[in-house]
Amino acid sequence: MAACLWGTTGTVRTFVDGASNVSIAASRIVLGGGLLLALAMVTSRAGLARLLSTRRGWALACLGAVAVAVYQSAFFVAAARTGVAVGTVVTIGSAPAFAGLLGALTRQARLTPRWLAATAGAVAGCAALVGGGESAGVEPVGVGLALLSGLAYAVYASVASAFITRGEDDRAVVAALFGMAAIMLLPVLATTGPGWTATPSGALILLYLGGITTAGGYLLFARGLRTTPATTATTLTLAEPAVAAVLGVAVLDEQLGGLALAGLALLAASLVLLMLPSRE
Repeated sequence: MAACLWGTTGTVRTFVDGASNVSIAASRIVLGGGLLLALAMVTSRAGLARLLSTRRGWALACLGAVAVAVYQSAFFVAAARTGVAVGTVVTIGSAPAFAGLLGALTRQARLTPRWLAATAGAVAGCAALVGGGESAGVEPVGVGLALLSGLAYAVYASVASAFITRGEDDRAVVAALFGMAAIMLLPVLATTGPGWTATPSGALILLYLGGITTAGGYLLFARGLRTTPATTATTLTLAEPAVAAVLGVAVLDEQLGGLALAGLALLAASLVLLMLPSRE
C-alpha cells in the first residue's frame, strides 16, 4: 500500500509548474516529517521519549534521519545528471540488494532462495519497465549518486526495522527519523524556493505529497515492518514504478512498448512470488 501511494507522486508532480524536483522533495519531507512528529506527540509521546532516551537510540535515529535526507537529495541530483530512467532503475533496483546485504551483515534477515529469485526478477522487470523503448545517457557520477541513494534508502529501512522489531512504537520511529530529516532539509527548501506552494493548486499538491504519500505512506511502511523483514519490504517497494507506469497510461496518455509491458508483467509476478505464504 505504501508503494502504491509513492507510485502516484510522479503523476501528481506533472501538475506542478515552475518548481524544481529538489524543492518538491524537500517540501514533502519537511511537511511530512512535521505531520509525523505532531502525530507522535499526540498519540505516542511516551514511545518517542523512550526511543530517544539512550545514546544508542539517538545515534541510530540520527543515522536513519541522515539516510532519509541523503536518499531524497541524491536521487534528484542523480536523475538530473544521468537521466530519470537510468537514475530510477539504479536507485530502486539497488536498494533491495543493499538491504539484503545489510540484513545479512547485521544478521537481521536470512536471504532465502525465494527472496533472491523474486528480487532478481523484480529488479529486471523494473529495468525493462522504466527503460523499455527509451535511450538515456549514462553518466558515471550520476550513477554513483543513484547507488548512494539506493544505499541510503536501504539504511533507512534497516534502521526503522531494527527499531520496530525490538518493540519500539512504529509511529514514534517514523516521527523521529522524518522529523530530524525535515530539520536537515530546511536549508535545502529555503535555497530552492518554496514559492510554488503559495498558489491554491500548489498548496493542495504539497498537502497530498507531504500528508498522504510521505506521512501516510511511511506510516504504512513502518506498520508493515512489524511483521515483514526490511529485505522483503524493500523488494516490495519495487511496486512503485509499476503503479507510476499504469497511472502514466491511464492519466497522462503515455504509451508502453512491448518491452515495458513484459517488464511490468515480470515485476508483478516477482512481487506475487515474494508475498506468497511459505511453509515452515
